[in-house]
Amino acid sequence: MDPVIQVRDLTKTYRDTTALDSVSFDIERNTIYGLLGRNGAGKTTAMSILTAQNFATSGSVRVFGEDPYENARVLSRVCFVRESQKYPDEADARIAFRTARLFFPNWDQGLADELIDDFQLPMKTTIKKLSRGQLSAVGVIIGLASRAEITFFDEPYLGLDAVARQIFYDRLLADYAEHPRTVILSSHLIDEISNLIERVLVIDKGRILMDQSTDDARDRATNLVGERDLVERFVGSHEVLHREGLGRTASVTFLGRLTDVERREAASAGLELAPVPLQQLIVRMTQRDAATDSPATEGALR
Repeated sequence: MDPVIQVRDLTKTYRDTTALDSVSFDIERNTIYGLLGRNGAGKTTAMSILTAQNFATSGSVRVFGEDPYENARVLSRVCFVRESQKYPDEADARIAFRTARLFFPNWDQGLADELIDDFQLPMKTTIKKLSRGQLSAVGVIIGLASRAEITFFDEPYLGLDAVARQIFYDRLLADYAEHPRTVILSSHLIDEISNLIERVLVIDKGRILMDQSTDDARDRATNLVGERDLVERFVGSHEVLHREGLGRTASVTFLGRLTDVERREAASAGLELAPVPLQQLIVRMTQRDAATDSPATEGALR
């Protein structure tokens, strides 16, 4: 364990809304994270506090072992790229990159020039006149070329088309292999980034729902399809995340895995077993979490 970020009992409230509810987690050095969750789950709030752009109501944050607030030693080693990044009205991409080069000590101008070509970014057009995709490219270039020890991407690449997003993913992986650092990707495009990320951190309603390696997350649930009674027998006491059926056929997604013996028996019985894609797992778990918190469910539990 070599954390570069340590968060303990972090809470952030806005009047009657709790954006973060006493969350604790570590971010490991030289690892690509997926920070995932629904809109309003608390992802941007968490990143804003970690980068000293917002204040915690309570709890503690340490980045490189220090409080990041008004701490130039820490903040010069951290890059936060967000979709809603603001620039002066008269600024163009050249000014944005010159400013970034002054702020980030590991800035690689050669990489920035290559990325400018990759994204076909017009350099003399003012940023306020750029398309959404071109504005996204500005943020992506800064995030990659900064080579900051910790880089947060708060969905700035959503404005890119599919080809440009793939360029970003390929460039990120290639540069990460040569220059390891900690990268935190916040995204709704879970299927697209599932092969990039090494650890999954899911926030739902201000709480940590999942914090584990991507491989462990993929092994966390199983989908079983076949004759209804047989499926239910093999599911047994496992916690069911989702169940649907048509006639005598059922498809059940449940937490946990069958033993090797059970898997062989299920296959012999004509049942289909399949791993659960990361996006589907997260969707099902957040749906379960919502159902657990619903008044009807709470009443039933009581």
